[in-house]
Parts: sequence; structure tokens; C-alpha cells
Amino acid sequence: MKKIGFIPLRKGSKGISNKNTRKMVGRPLFTWVLSEAIFSNLDEVYVYTDDQDVVEFIEKEYQWTNKVKALLRSSESATDTASTEFAMLEFCVSINYSFDIFCLLQATSPFTTRNDINNCLEKINSTYDSALTVVNTHRFLWNDNGTPINYNHHERPRRQNFDGLLIENGAVYVTTKTSLKQTKNRLGDKIAIVKMPENSLLEVDTETDWIVIEQLLIERQKKRKKTNRITHLVLDVDGVFTNGTVQYSKDGELSKTFDMRDGMGLEIIREHNVEVIVMTSEQSEIVAQRMKKLKINDVFLAVKDKFSLLNQIILDKSISMGNIAYVGDDVNDLANICSVGWSLTPNNAMQIVKQHADIVLTENSVNGAIREACEFIIKYNKRYK
Repeated sequence: MKKIGFIPLRKGSKGISNKNTRKMVGRPLFTWVLSEAIFSNLDEVYVYTDDQDVVEFIEKEYQWTNKVKALLRSSESATDTASTEFAMLEFCVSINYSFDIFCLLQATSPFTTRNDINNCLEKINSTYDSALTVVNTHRFLWNDNGTPINYNHHERPRRQNFDGLLIENGAVYVTTKTSLKQTKNRLGDKIAIVKMPENSLLEVDTETDWIVIEQLLIERQKKRKKTNRITHLVLDVDGVFTNGTVQYSKDGELSKTFDMRDGMGLEIIREHNVEVIVMTSEQSEIVAQRMKKLKINDVFLAVKDKFSLLNQIILDKSISMGNIAYVGDDVNDLANICSVGWSLTPNNAMQIVKQHADIVLTENSVNGAIREACEFIIKYNKRYK
């Protein structure tokens, strides 16, 4: 059975300007759910948007997977008054309903994980034609007329003895093609529920929501950290290999400054069986030539969503986040900084990265920072011998 994911995006946003593409923990907001969809059991994932920049971003950024496709939606389906169902049905007609299972994913629910998606998909069988995610809340609810909805206020229950209520969190909806055609709705008549953590009830609608959710995402990634033997060192370039400056002429990039001692450190660490990977957001021939000189084969240029690519590298190399040491210096490294086994940053990195890295190196970039990171890894790995 063919299972597809559907992520509707609108360019306009009243509450937060350019909300879907604004960086949350260093990544465009919509990529949090897109990345999880890629690594879920969905066969294809469609981003349906009226933003040509998003289409171009996806076409350039996710060439390492054949699961992701971006389609332009009509202006009629992207208005403030158009329903999500309107966009869903418009999309389904455009691809001739070429699927068996349809999964609606909301970009404003960045807590959604691949497990949540898979759990919903697994619910679809002869008993259920659709599924949705909910949160079990233990809040006490009231009517406008001053009467309680879900408890007796004369016998207020203790939280541990209170079942609470299940509330739709708007994150994941799954339905069959047959049901969608009949009901023209994201849910059918036989509905299964999948529970998600209580903080997933938060959606990004206001600036306050943004601040709270971003901090919760950072803490979630940190809590998932596990440390194992370091087998791979992943390095950003600008601000790590270099001091973050570049000389330009009218013909383009002229020069960057690198530290020869860093090159020696990387040679030594590879002798200790640690693979080196380079990942940078810039498309730079100078960087390509420098990495060739250093004999680093795994070099990824022009990477805007570093977290998704790192997840793919982990799968390709059959390792875990706990096997990785990552050195970055700016906000686009932040998701990786908060997720890998060991994160390190040069002393002259941006403050937001220094705040969340495991280790702030004593040296600046182009002044021995990478060499210092290599020495730390060698010493750290001795405990696994």
C-alpha cells in the first residue's frame, strides 16, 4: 500500500511573519516535521505551498532522498479563508489520488516525530479507516456558565487519580483514500487515537509560542543525547576551519584563511580511526579544494538543513548520534549541537551556540580550535579501549 505525507504551507502568516520558513533552533520551522516524515514509514512526502522559494529550497536541499516532492498550490487554496480540506482535495485531484493512505502533517507542530507518524499509520486496518494524534491533559475544564465539564469541584481529584481528557493536538491525521473520497475530510467514521506528549499541544501561533516551543525543542534534543565511542567528527567550515571572513572580487570568492595545525590534527585523528566529515552551508570551490588537499572525502557543500542530512549520514554509516562529535559556530549548527553525543564550539563562536554546546574550546577558529577538538576526542576515546 502506498502511503504519502502531505504538508500544506502558506506564504502568508498573520501572527508571525514568514512563520513556516523562519529558523527555529537554526532550521526552517517546516523542516522539523518534514525531516521526521522523511525518516518515517511514509513512501512519499509532498510539501504543498504557494511559496516558490520553498519549492526551490526543497529541490536543492533534499537531493539525497527521493521521498520529498514540492508542488505549487493554487492561490485559492492559500487564502486565509480556505480550509485545509480544500487544499487536500485540490492536491489529491492533481495527483489523481495515486495513494492508498493519506497522512496530513502540520508544520506548526514541530514536536511530531517519526514514531508518532508510524504509530498513526499502523492504526489503519479493517477496524479503523483513520487516525489522529491527541494529548491526555489533566486540566480542569469549565463552561461559560460556571459549571465544570470534566470533574466534580466538590471532590477535586488528585492528578494521579484523574483520567483527564483527550484533546486533539493538530499534529498528525491519517486516512484511507476510500474514506477521503467519501467524506472529503481528514478523518473518516472509524477513528483511532494515538497519544503524544503533553507539550505537543503547543502550536506556533504567536511570538510567545515561538519562544516557549524553541526552548522545549532544545531541551528535548539535549535529553536524548547519548555518548558512545566517537567514530565520526563532523565539522562546519566558516567560523570553524576559517575565521568566518572571506575576500571577494567582482568575479566572486577570492580567499579564505585556514590553520595548518588543524590539518595536522585531522590527520592524526584519522590515524585513531575517527572519520572526518565536512558539512557547510556555502557552495565554495575554495573549501572543496582545501578539503581535497586534506584528503577528506565526505564533503557536503551548500547544506541548509544540516540536521536532516546528519540523520541520513547516520543511517548510511550505521552509527548513532552518540558516535558523533560535532564542531559548529553559528545558529544553523544549533540543532546538531543539541543532538550529537559531543558538541564543541570555538571560543569565538556565536553566544547562542556557546550556550548550548557541551564544550566551549579555549581556542578560537583559525587559532587551533579544531586541533584542540581532535585532542579531546583522542583522550575521550581512550576510555573505550
